[in-house]
Amino acid sequence: MSGMPQACAGGMPARRGLQGDAHVIELTELRKEFAGVTALDGITLRVEEGSIHGIVGRSGAGKSTLIRCLTGLERASSGQALIAGTDITQLSSARLRAARRNIGMVFQHANLLDSLTALGNVEHPLRVAGVPRSRRRSRALELLELVGLADRAQNHPAQLSGGQQQRVGIARALACEPKILLCDEPTSALDSSTTSQILQLISSLRDRLGITVLIITHEMAVVREICDSVTLLAAGRVQQSGSLGEILSAPGTPLAKDLVPLPHVPAAQEGTSVEVALAGTSVSALFDAARAAGTPIVSVEAGTLEVIDGVQTGRLRITPERPEHRATLVRALASAGYHVEDAA
Repeated sequence: MSGMPQACAGGMPARRGLQGDAHVIELTELRKEFAGVTALDGITLRVEEGSIHGIVGRSGAGKSTLIRCLTGLERASSGQALIAGTDITQLSSARLRAARRNIGMVFQHANLLDSLTALGNVEHPLRVAGVPRSRRRSRALELLELVGLADRAQNHPAQLSGGQQQRVGIARALACEPKILLCDEPTSALDSSTTSQILQLISSLRDRLGITVLIITHEMAVVREICDSVTLLAAGRVQQSGSLGEILSAPGTPLAKDLVPLPHVPAAQEGTSVEVALAGTSVSALFDAARAAGTPIVSVEAGTLEVIDGVQTGRLRITPERPEHRATLVRALASAGYHVEDAA
């Protein structure tokens, strides 16, 4: 299995709390070129220990290349990639295999070995590492219990649902007690109900084990549900990065709009509506501000309300009572601290 650690230690890791100021992943001006084509263009990124960090971006943004550089499957052209304090861009092949002990990989598809049971799949990286049979068996059983599949240890992949296969994949990724769980589109092949269960599992494992989780995803719902922070890649560069609170405090940015998008419905009155972002304020407070300015809101054409990072946030497309009051409404809401722009 490509990228699997080659040596493991015994015993379950003790729970670690969030460190806040310690970084387990530190990338500095990381570049990767393929035959003159720049795939990563000076990526600088810090991921705090014990956090869940999302990496998002369109196809071709550089997400897959970043994964391969983080695991040493691709050599960066320049820059640094510190994983748990070790710069993997400078390691020999032998030292790189040892450094991979700190990274557990969870793939879009579980990629289990069909000939092995769930227990055998979790044991596999331990067997490769030379861990004694008795120890790897107890470790694998412990991990299957941790992911809620103790009763499926003797089932083969064909006897498991997609969500159960992914749980086995997560248990396998944890076999060698990594400091980082690197998840590559871990829920994109699952239905919405199973996706929620897998995300809850990943979040609970972070809380219980204190591991750092890096999730590569194109689904903003994943970021909203479990991430502490997020980075948007575009054309191999970091376009925006920060905690969810920091991102939402800049509601006009692309990432903030993706986190709290408006439903796609046609405008009722073309050229009259405005788009307003809410951050920590209620809808009633928005209506009160408009009414106080003498420009009452006649309708909400579309809206999204979410509680993210413990703060109520949202985005509304609104129409003033009278079309000629639109400019006054925009000025009044902007002066009250709302982010206001033309409705798309």
